[in-house]
Amino acid sequence: MENHQGQNVPQVTFRTRDNHEWVDVSTDAIFKDKTVIVFSLPGAFTPTCSSTHVPRYNQLAPTFKQHGVDDVICMAVNDAFVMNEWKKEQHADNVTFIPDGNGDFSEGMGMLVDKEELGFGKRSWRYSMLVKNGVIEKMFIEPNKPDDPFEVSDADTMLDYIAPTAEKPKDVTIFTREGCEYCVRAKGMLNDAGLQYEELVLNRDYTEATIRAVSGMSTVPQIFINGDYIGGSEDLEHYLSQSKAA
Repeated sequence: MENHQGQNVPQVTFRTRDNHEWVDVSTDAIFKDKTVIVFSLPGAFTPTCSSTHVPRYNQLAPTFKQHGVDDVICMAVNDAFVMNEWKKEQHADNVTFIPDGNGDFSEGMGMLVDKEELGFGKRSWRYSMLVKNGVIEKMFIEPNKPDDPFEVSDADTMLDYIAPTAEKPKDVTIFTREGCEYCVRAKGMLNDAGLQYEELVLNRDYTEATIRAVSGMSTVPQIFINGDYIGGSEDLEHYLSQSKAA
């Protein structure tokens, strides 16, 4: 794979879709006078791309922007319809999805590879890069190994390069049920603390057996932060007050 650090990004026109209309987007429109992160991957809806690559960039996008990044771009050799639907499915509102439908950009980057054995045809090799005003400052290219290595193009590696001392957002999950006033209070405290969270609702996302299995209790809310069990709303209040004091 070719490393293009210090070079300009390829000049191409991307065929995108916006509100059911075709919109041509040039390389300059994406990169000129901006600091942009691009992460490119083999294909929409594929396992590693959907489970890890996109979600983590989406989660860290606000942190990147706090450290001077104007946009985070996900690119793949897929058409605009597929990329738009994938963005919706991923709920990746913090990331801009760009379709490199003909592979022109990937080819210009020296990253277009043959995936015919998978029935994919030509696709992009997995990589990420930091681009400033159209010039590639840094590239993280996955090693030339069989299958689909995912070792260096991840969002955390990019953040460690841009801002190695940056505080990363906490991973927060809250188990709730509809009509629970304590759940509403707990979510309010999380919002006030600026903590993003994933909410799992009883009988929609999980059953009572699930919450007993993970917390040993059947009451809600139950909150987990960075893998640690915090407890209910009063426990969360105590946790947040201690974090603020620290």
